[in-house]
Amino acid sequence: MRPIVITGFPAYGGRSLNPAHEVMRAMDGKTIDGVEVIGRPLPVSIKSLRREVGKIVEEIQPAAVVSFGLWPGEAMIRLERVGLNFGDFEIPDNDGTILHDTALSSNGTEARFATLPLRRIERGMLEAGIPARVTSTAGTFLCNACLYSFLEATEGRAPRTVCGFIHVPYLPEQVAQALAQRRNQRAFGVEKCEWPSMDLSMLVRAAEIAVRETVLSETPRVG
Repeated sequence: MRPIVITGFPAYGGRSLNPAHEVMRAMDGKTIDGVEVIGRPLPVSIKSLRREVGKIVEEIQPAAVVSFGLWPGEAMIRLERVGLNFGDFEIPDNDGTILHDTALSSNGTEARFATLPLRRIERGMLEAGIPARVTSTAGTFLCNACLYSFLEATEGRAPRTVCGFIHVPYLPEQVAQALAQRRNQRAFGVEKCEWPSMDLSMLVRAAEIAVRETVLSETPRVG
């Protein structure tokens, strides 16, 4: 089976790190059920994102792309079902760009559905004791753009490449940092709804399950 790519964004929005990037780094170089896992960072830049997505698809020709991003305030793993052809940023990307009510692709469809086996992944995570749920929005920031761009870039390719996006909560150390800085909330943008967190080891375990369930779903049955 061809490699599976894990992507993750670096820090943005004044944060010192991004758990999605840490998951990507931890997964890079693993072999799961005989399949190589390759980690690739993605730029927090709408201008550079589509170029990097195309590069990953063309150079690696992966069997699957599982992308990770941060959802501040979420208490569990989010398995995103839909990518929208729509950008509307609440904060600038790392280049300082802000989109408002903007189509991501001039000739693309309005929405694209993730092709990962989301329910199978959800079941695997829940059975492993990891809080997870399938949700129907990846937002309107770079995470959504990532999902939509990979689905567009892999559409119609043979052999096929399945794609999806997973949102993760803060790491505990990020919440600890926020608590330590709560007298200066502007430095981190902290509100009470942003306290939930999940340990990196559990996030990595969730990523391993996502890869394993994807491999099992894409492996032809014999007999």
